[in-house]
Amino acid sequence: MQTDIFNLLASVGALITNDHLVYTSGRHGSSYVNKDALYPHTAATRAVCGVIAQFYAQANIEVVAGPTVGGVILAQWTAHQLSELNSREVLAIYAEESSVDGEKQRVLRRGYDSLVVGRRVLVVEDILTTGGSARLVVEAITAAGGIVVGVGALCNRGAVTALQVGAPPLLPDRGTPGELRSRDMSTLRGWCASQYPSGEGGSVRGRAALSRTGACCE
Repeated sequence: MQTDIFNLLASVGALITNDHLVYTSGRHGSSYVNKDALYPHTAATRAVCGVIAQFYAQANIEVVAGPTVGGVILAQWTAHQLSELNSREVLAIYAEESSVDGEKQRVLRRGYDSLVVGRRVLVVEDILTTGGSARLVVEAITAAGGIVVGVGALCNRGAVTALQVGAPPLLPDRGTPGELRSRDMSTLRGWCASQYPSGEGGSVRGRAALSRTGACCE
């Protein structure tokens, strides 16, 4: 399945490998998933989100939530796929960025907070590097009275754990507690600048370039 996803992303120009990149988080890496190259292709986006939906098909998900901006499309398509799989409506919402006393957070506006109260919520994210955006969505859902049952991502680039995003333990049939409850379709290599591997090939792509292409959200 992972090979199929890699091929799908590559077919729409959304996957770059064997390069030297500097992500907006400051970390270096050799590959990335460009979500903005994927999203215009609705069939490909539907297929990718279908993988996340299949992974959580038996988790009784009632709402799918993602962070703006990259998680909005993922939430919509994943909720649609879950609705099809379970023959019932699964809602899709998003958490917007806000700031309180200089601290970044995510909030549920537009009445979305009322849609998660007492409901089982799947959080979806495009790229996980530090897990910061996903964690803030988890916190917003929990604060509104929702029950976060998992986190799904296009790519867990930073080997982020469940503890880092505040997610619950894994589903019983998926590994051991402490790992991220994520349908990790493409684990890409990344490292800090201080860990830069000598002899690594490829051109260096800076933060500004990656930001313009939508390669990273953290």
